[in-house]
Amino acid sequence: MNRIVVKVGSNVLTRQDGTLDVTKISSIVDQVANLRQKGYEVILVSSGAVACGRSLAGSARRNISKNGLKLDPVQQRQMYSAVGQVRLMNIYYSLFSDYGINIGQVLTMKENFSTRMEYLNQRNCMDVMLRSGVVPIVNENDTVSVTELMFTDNDELSGLVATMMDADTLIILSNIDGIYDGNPSDASSKVIEKVLPGEDLSQYIRTEKSGFGRGGMITKCSIASKVATEGIRVIIANGKREGILESLLGMRTEVPHTEFVPSKEVASGVKKWIAHSSGFSKGVVTVNEQAVKALRGRKATSLLLVGVVSVEGEFDEGDIVLVKGQDGREIALGRTSYSSAEANANIGAHDIRPLVHCDYLYMI
Repeated sequence: MNRIVVKVGSNVLTRQDGTLDVTKISSIVDQVANLRQKGYEVILVSSGAVACGRSLAGSARRNISKNGLKLDPVQQRQMYSAVGQVRLMNIYYSLFSDYGINIGQVLTMKENFSTRMEYLNQRNCMDVMLRSGVVPIVNENDTVSVTELMFTDNDELSGLVATMMDADTLIILSNIDGIYDGNPSDASSKVIEKVLPGEDLSQYIRTEKSGFGRGGMITKCSIASKVATEGIRVIIANGKREGILESLLGMRTEVPHTEFVPSKEVASGVKKWIAHSSGFSKGVVTVNEQAVKALRGRKATSLLLVGVVSVEGEFDEGDIVLVKGQDGREIALGRTSYSSAEANANIGAHDIRPLVHCDYLYMI
């Protein structure tokens, strides 16, 4: 069975005035229901709670103003999310129930991916839902997330979910047809149809954000490239187009989109987790040039303490550490076999177990 993750951005689910577009949500639900009939397993990563709450929280804002309260941006986002998430899920529940499909809400935070146990708990939960015929609808838990620990946006979350759930395809729906080879507003610019593994698109990516989402095309491109290197096909397309999901999966006339071709070398499950764990690293290990050459060689190599120059931070056995060269360049992420105290005590040592075994080392 084909398993796909569909990320629907705020710019797809909202109108120009920022209010929720229920007609567009209904269209997405219709297509997901059709995909399920065709044998697909679908996980939906849906934005829209904050936008939904913003349109509903008029009375709350009036009470805040009347009582002389001032909310900072984080407090506003938390309130809008708490109010909006209820209505958003009610809309999904009502629309999917017309097809006899059950849905399940999965609210998560970035720190829930920080340990292997929490990571596996989430994976097992969603796996049971899929095997039970339930559509998981995933969103960040904005009511309790704080800025420092938030996902860049739901593009990052969808990439994590796709790799965690061993999806075949990740579809990122935005309000643009894909990545262009020039300014999208320029009539001469064209959508880049395919991106090969390792291909650099930095010259084409605009830095500005658009509409009501938190992220921009830089985030989408970065996430798409990383997920594709892990053996998952990634598509960036315009969710405003009618029947977009069915078109992308060959059920309708093809539409413009950018496809990131997946790498043929599929990373192990634990390496997929490590690949997305840069934000959770507890320490930094600096290695000498000989170690850098060994790690970047063709043969999978463990990180030995003999090549370590210094260890920074405090970490325990099993934590994620960032590996750098002496020039400061990031080399790898790995799950350490030592605590920081043990690692420091054994810097330069020969003939002892590796600091990071090659099975738990992800090259950046």
